[in-house]
Amino acid sequence: MIRDGLLTPVTGTVMAFIVLLACQSLALADDITVHDADELRSALRHAQPGATILLAPGNYGNGIWIEKVDGTKDQRSLISGADAQNPPIFMGGNEAMRFADCNYITLRNVKVSGCAGNGINADDGGSYATPSKGMVFENVTIEDIGPTGNRDGLKLSGLDDFVVRNCMFSGWGGSAIDMVGCHDGIVEKSRFLGKVGYSQDTGIQAKGGSARILVRQNFFKNAGARAINLGGSTGLEFFRPKPQGYEAKDIEVAGNHFVGSSAPVAYVTSIDCVVRRNTFIHPDKWVMRILQEQPTDAFRRCQRGVFEANLVVFDERVQTFVNIGPNTEAETFSFRNNAWFCTDGNRRPSLPSKERNALYQVNPLLANAETPELEMKSKDPRLQAIGAHALADQD
Repeated sequence: MIRDGLLTPVTGTVMAFIVLLACQSLALADDITVHDADELRSALRHAQPGATILLAPGNYGNGIWIEKVDGTKDQRSLISGADAQNPPIFMGGNEAMRFADCNYITLRNVKVSGCAGNGINADDGGSYATPSKGMVFENVTIEDIGPTGNRDGLKLSGLDDFVVRNCMFSGWGGSAIDMVGCHDGIVEKSRFLGKVGYSQDTGIQAKGGSARILVRQNFFKNAGARAINLGGSTGLEFFRPKPQGYEAKDIEVAGNHFVGSSAPVAYVTSIDCVVRRNTFIHPDKWVMRILQEQPTDAFRRCQRGVFEANLVVFDERVQTFVNIGPNTEAETFSFRNNAWFCTDGNRRPSLPSKERNALYQVNPLLANAETPELEMKSKDPRLQAIGAHALADQD
């Protein structure tokens, strides 16, 4: 109340409180910079949609729990290192951070190292009917996780409409990225580097009912026994949604560069998964595997995979091109327009179904073949639409 131009004591207290709340809301709506784990936790507790939390360089420890923190489709929230060249680091402990039932958050420019469990977890909080949506992981480095057993770099469970972009994974136990019941996502332009002393079962794994995921323009070097696992073996209680007869469906692997691995690609209890325009350099044992790791009374047999327009460079290490497990329908797989080049002989692949329009023993003249800077020097027109180099950004 105003009397003679003056605030009464009660009104002044109320106004001061209102001003304080307004300032706090403004601060949380604008950029806020934090310097340690306590400040980060405080900022997360008060974050509103559209908030930007910048992390100054330093060690933020581990065990950061982020639950029900949301942006919106129109007002994304951002958690980012303030300096991309000197990112904040989360290290040690069981896991660096966990996002539980969060939506429309971008995590950018951070480093995770040396966790005994998973590096980063992101999930739907156990609410299978309401998946976590719109999560983005960008310019994140995750290294030295595990080092053995089912310890993943980035564990995603029940995420829809997500993106993993320009990330680096080096040394892990289970999978670099393990997706369980995830849908409509993209994993792109990232690097997956295996490291001696780490079990590294798979590089990227999509299982547990995962569908409609695009894996494109990534680099894999010795990135697990199976660099890409299209499907897997998931406990029935973890499927999202409930089992529909497949571990993975409609996963596309395009424009990637693979070096090594026992099998760069494995189709496992999957349906309608496509591997196209990738470059494979010297697989250690097989080019691919076709497997069934769920009982056929409850799941459909692994079937209808596509392998097309890939460039495969191999040597004597590959004696069996396709490892086919029992209870699969390998004969339903399609092979077409692939280029096969044997560097120490003149062998052709033996495949489970007849390939159409294959190209054999045309030397691609590769430079920097085992690095991300791969170049194909050959000008042969038959090779120009085959392999990772043939996938344009807009494709």
